[in-house]
Amino acid sequence: MKSNPSNIKLLSIDLSNFCSKKCSFCYNKSSDVGQTLWKPDDVISFAKSCVENGIEAVSLGGGEPFEYQGVFEIIAALQPLVYLSVTTNGLKLQDEKYFEKVTATPPDKIHITIHFPDNEKEVSRVIKTLEKLSKTDITPGVNLLVNSNKTDVCKQVYENLLTFLTPKQIILIPQRFSDTPTPKQLAAIAGGKPFQSPSCLLKCTPPQDFCSVSWDKKVNFCSYAAGKQPLQALDYQGLMAALERVKFGSCTL
Repeated sequence: MKSNPSNIKLLSIDLSNFCSKKCSFCYNKSSDVGQTLWKPDDVISFAKSCVENGIEAVSLGGGEPFEYQGVFEIIAALQPLVYLSVTTNGLKLQDEKYFEKVTATPPDKIHITIHFPDNEKEVSRVIKTLEKLSKTDITPGVNLLVNSNKTDVCKQVYENLLTFLTPKQIILIPQRFSDTPTPKQLAAIAGGKPFQSPSCLLKCTPPQDFCSVSWDKKVNFCSYAAGKQPLQALDYQGLMAALERVKFGSCTL
């Protein structure tokens, strides 16, 4: 099924591919020697143009968005205009002064990713931060990365998260490129009940209402997919033109 660019309502923007956590399996190939090409003013003007033309929600990712200089400038400019979320590893939020900075310039939602569900220290850190966020005006959420060899521990973490979050606040993310779980394994983690997961869980197909702009200003209907096309203009028309050129390919290609 081919996506219609004019149906896009959800826009993800990766601010950089710099991240001090440098997970080896990162789809964005982020690391502590990563680059930053987006200027805050460019992100703001691009997103504003998209919102003016029907985009209903914007998500900021990376790299690590809270290690991007200018992220608060972007949040302050966009949050009044559109539903704004940030996907983070949450490490910066451990710093009390930084946490206060985030709550002073809040996005609507913060999704914290658990990359290593078998790491008790990481899981404990994320849960403590989520509990702190739940006491603010920011909606907390979790991206739980699922490795096919770690489904038992993922199930334990998922059940723990459900003690203070709803299933709509937890997204089960199948690890790509290696040790990718099956849909049945994800369903088992959720105890056979409805759960949140990327739309490609059952079949690799372009989303119908979502698109992603990578750190190097390239576009596709999926953050992982092959066939990204460069933005030739940093506005809504440039986004639509790039999406029209996309030849969607599986992330495994």
